[in-house]
Amino acid sequence: MNGATVRELHLMEDFEAVSLLYADIWGSEPGDSPISGEIMRALSHAGNYVAGAYEGGRLVGASVAFLGAPIGTSLHSHITGAVMGRGVGLALKMHQQQWALARRLTRITWTYDPLIRRNAYFNLVKLGARPEEYLTSFYGAMDDAINGGDESDRVLAAWYLTEPTPSPLEVTELPTGAAHRVLNREGRPEIAKTDAETVLIDLPDDIEALRRTDPGAARAWRLAVRETLGDLLTEGARVVGLHERRRYVIQRTTAHP
Repeated sequence: MNGATVRELHLMEDFEAVSLLYADIWGSEPGDSPISGEIMRALSHAGNYVAGAYEGGRLVGASVAFLGAPIGTSLHSHITGAVMGRGVGLALKMHQQQWALARRLTRITWTYDPLIRRNAYFNLVKLGARPEEYLTSFYGAMDDAINGGDESDRVLAAWYLTEPTPSPLEVTELPTGAAHRVLNREGRPEIAKTDAETVLIDLPDDIEALRRTDPGAARAWRLAVRETLGDLLTEGARVVGLHERRRYVIQRTTAHP
């Protein structure tokens, strides 16, 4: 994968290096990394997953996951960080998949910010993971360079490892009758009511930049997607795809007013 070598980590010096890498990626102080070396040490020693990706001997990504419920079937990937644009994140996920399969696990779950388009594309299209649950302000407000003080709404995605070939959720043609529930109107969300069975939810072009330049607009996007995607998933609707890397395509089980 573009020269990246992935291996499990077991030494305290490696965990400390990962903690520093995470601090750099998330724009926090070294002592305020999203996860400490000590926690990674404990998780690894207890039989969980901690791995690093290296290019030319330099740490360029890492992933931390722990065994979850149902016991014996699931791995929860808590945090993954990587240098962007070189396939490191995909290399980590492929290694994590093989680690899980070797232990007869059948799925990997993780959470992601539904407003970040590249993450939605990576999870749904590159990996074929399925969004299953909307989690409101899951970690509370997060004041780092990526989250910018925004509430940490997350979508729980599930990657089913025993499917012969997980089908990527990339939609090239929209079904007849598909209608917007959230429309990107000149950079701000516009919510519409619709009884269509196929619902579209637009995403902002760059929510991370918007959090820095226009926090009010970023907040409006958070609330709009929470109200629509959150409610639809709670009702039992399914995200069936991503269209043009910029909007969720959602199928209701039945039409709703």
